[in-house]
Amino acid sequence: MNFHILTLFPDMVMQGLSTSIIGRAKDKGLLSIEAVNIRDYTLERHKKVDDYPYGGGAGMLMQAQPVYDAWKSVVDRIGYKPRTVYLTPQGPTFTQPMAKDLAQAKDLILLCGHYEGIDERVLEEIVTDYVSIGDYVLTGGELPAMVMVDAISRMVPGVLTNDESGSTESFEGNLLEYPQYSRPEEWMGKKVPSILLSGDHKKVDEWRREQAILRTIKRRPDLLKKAELTKKEQMKYQEYL
Repeated sequence: MNFHILTLFPDMVMQGLSTSIIGRAKDKGLLSIEAVNIRDYTLERHKKVDDYPYGGGAGMLMQAQPVYDAWKSVVDRIGYKPRTVYLTPQGPTFTQPMAKDLAQAKDLILLCGHYEGIDERVLEEIVTDYVSIGDYVLTGGELPAMVMVDAISRMVPGVLTNDESGSTESFEGNLLEYPQYSRPEEWMGKKVPSILLSGDHKKVDEWRREQAILRTIKRRPDLLKKAELTKKEQMKYQEYL
């Protein structure tokens, strides 16, 4: 999968996405990530990419021309118009199902805004998806873009070393992940639940499923109404649905 990040701060993006699992996936050729510097495409001789908004107001606005030309450079190079995501608090909140959907793309352009945003005309021209990572405002779209690349990359075959790890984590089926334990068997007086030491894989799976539901009820009850529950589970936990 190929990520094309349109940004004013390419070093910030590339440094953050060159280590750990994502960095290793890049080295193996499972992913490619490039940061396209929007400032390289301005026609202004001082490399300026912003101006005052019409109608007044605080702050500056990123201009349409350099954003469009940066986007067009990617489109011309790959030969088609891929999905283009604008990172903005005005979009729907990024979710695990959204990450799975976007992971199906061969190429994905992520547009990082700054200042007071971007000229609406270029957004109308190039953006296919508006996405937010939460109901708060950041100084720019770079951190949200990095969050999205990380989450989407995990859905790309081969990126995770354990084939199961991408399908048993939090938000799979709209449930949080069950509690996990490692050695030693007892730590600070706290023991590993005996069921996990039983060797009975069926009972372990049942326990983990129950714990995932109970944890979701306790920490994110809003998710339970959308969770993929069996009829038996729906009856058992109907007071929370």
